[in-house]
Amino acid sequence: MRLLHNPQAAICLVFVAFVGLVAVFAPLLAPYSATFTDLKAVDAPVFSSGHLLGGDASGRDVLSRLIWGTRQSALASLIVLGVSLAVGAVSGLVAGFYRGRFEAVSGFATDVVMSLPGVVLLIALYSLTGPDIPVAMSVFGLLVAPGYYRLVRGVVVGVRGELYVDAARVVGLSDLRIVGRHVLWAVRVPVVIQSSFVLAAGIGIEAGVTFLGLGDANAGSWGVVLQQAFENVYNNPVGIVWPALVISLTILSLILLGNALSDVLQASARSKPVTARQRRAALARVAAEGKQPAPAAQEAILSLRGLRIAYPQGEEMREVVHGVDLDVRRGEIHGLVGESGSGKSQIVFSVLGILPREALTLAGSVHLDGADLLADERLMRAARGRRIAYVPQEPMSNLDPCFTIGRQLLYGLRATTDLGSDEARERIVALLTRVGIRDPERVMDLYPHQISGGMAQRVLICGAVASDPDVIVADEPTTALDVTVQAEVLELMRELARERGLAMIIVTHNLGVVADLCDTVSVMKDGWIVERASVDDLFDAPREPYTKELLSASRRVELMEIETP
Repeated sequence: MRLLHNPQAAICLVFVAFVGLVAVFAPLLAPYSATFTDLKAVDAPVFSSGHLLGGDASGRDVLSRLIWGTRQSALASLIVLGVSLAVGAVSGLVAGFYRGRFEAVSGFATDVVMSLPGVVLLIALYSLTGPDIPVAMSVFGLLVAPGYYRLVRGVVVGVRGELYVDAARVVGLSDLRIVGRHVLWAVRVPVVIQSSFVLAAGIGIEAGVTFLGLGDANAGSWGVVLQQAFENVYNNPVGIVWPALVISLTILSLILLGNALSDVLQASARSKPVTARQRRAALARVAAEGKQPAPAAQEAILSLRGLRIAYPQGEEMREVVHGVDLDVRRGEIHGLVGESGSGKSQIVFSVLGILPREALTLAGSVHLDGADLLADERLMRAARGRRIAYVPQEPMSNLDPCFTIGRQLLYGLRATTDLGSDEARERIVALLTRVGIRDPERVMDLYPHQISGGMAQRVLICGAVASDPDVIVADEPTTALDVTVQAEVLELMRELARERGLAMIIVTHNLGVVADLCDTVSVMKDGWIVERASVDDLFDAPREPYTKELLSASRRVELMEIETP
């Protein structure tokens, strides 16, 4: 249905469907048979009596020939599609799933086939088979198959390493069932898109081969009609327009339909953006409430007031953060704790200005030294990376595997400061040393896969403090690390905050991290801050039932860990 909402795609789909129906019902639609000849209709002009598109050099009705030719051209393109799918997609599926020797051999064969000149090979084949279009199209399907092979193999290799595929093996599913249930579902989208392009190529190559005189003149395909009209172009110049127009429109429709399918199928995997109607309705509802946020705290370096965030849910907007107020002072480490889905990361993303495109900020402000970053995108861009830095929770996924550690750190530092290359390198080397990395010069020349997770997190902390920010936002900075490395990273962050007078927001669900690192804690539940207190007060005398539940659950886990032998 989403495809029909695109006018271009809808038109192309209707045209392709029309061509398919003409091919199927050609005997019913054609005014004459494909070979019927009327000497009175030789080179008859357009709109002649009984001949809507005129006649050709032999007195055959052009419209009838095009209708009958639709069946031949469609059959040729389907042969190309069937052969290329059967050979390329199946071999790509096997090679990607089982790898090994078959992958090596099939990969080599694919490279060899792709190096062959397709049209030249078809011309050479003509000397052996004669004007046999099905055979020629089958050979062309083999030449197209490597495209399917590479496409399918690439997708299958990625899916094969997913944890849910391993889980399917563990529960005893056979390879055939795993492929049918999980792998084929993953490759369906690229295969469908590629197929529309292959169909277009099949029609084009059939018309081209036939136009060169290598087809069967008695078959009556679009290519034959085009070739014979070209031979008679001086006597009937308009005759060449109709087959050329049909071939061009069909190829164009298939290509545009493939592009539209790609857009629709890729968009279905992404979250839907907020529509204009949803935005107006949500903002109008907030305005009708008439709530005014409190002024920003003067003594806070970072102050959030009345922050409200919503996401589309069907036709409505679901609010996930409800009027949050938060103040962070210089030198303070402020912890945000709560269960998953409580809204912690949404607050962090708002501070950094990186909320996903489907999110809608209903109300509120983010003040940095009194300036509202949400009210001015230029202020947000100027602050991000310079005055507000970010430490993510999974270090390995936040380092580009294509570049060395040093290159990434230097690029980020020089993008946010006016330092020259030598000065920037000196600062990065000094900071890497400060964050506990031995031999920083060697580490700068390494790629992310060559360092450990703990070292990668230290690298990201180095990158965060390199531009000398005022605020650091850390989203679960120790989640992906083992216990000993967690302790080292927490101690490092505490020391950096004290040395540089940094304000920090630490997002975590680990109360042990809060107790060890934070000065102040805000407890979140269902998008609300339900309690805010100093660390000592929160652990000694929690007020809210939810906070008590969190502390009780944390203590039970600790006792279980102690009792476990």
